[in-house]
Amino acid sequence: MSRGDARDMTEPAEVTSLIAALRTGEVTLAEVADSFRRRSWPRTRRAAPRTSLEMAEQQDPEPDVPGSYDELTGAYDRGELTAEQYDALAEAIAESIRSDAGRPARS
Repeated sequence: MSRGDARDMTEPAEVTSLIAALRTGEVTLAEVADSFRRRSWPRTRRAAPRTSLEMAEQQDPEPDVPGSYDELTGAYDRGELTAEQYDALAEAIAESIRSDAGRPARS
């Protein structure tokens, strides 16, 4: 299966499931990081505010996006990941996002 095919098949619940499997020892940190590198990650950043109204709106946080980097930070904030695990997985996500940025948009 090509990298593109693997990215298309991932489910948002996969992030939570992989973190849970890491915690129970069913998978290794390297396996989770590899999976994170292969998947696409939804963008969760808002555009920079241009008006005072947009700035005020950004003070009200958006809900977490399922299957996004938000799930990783949530797991870390809840104490489900060590700092080392968080750093390794965050880097894997960053690699995936950088890789996606270099690709033409899918139609």
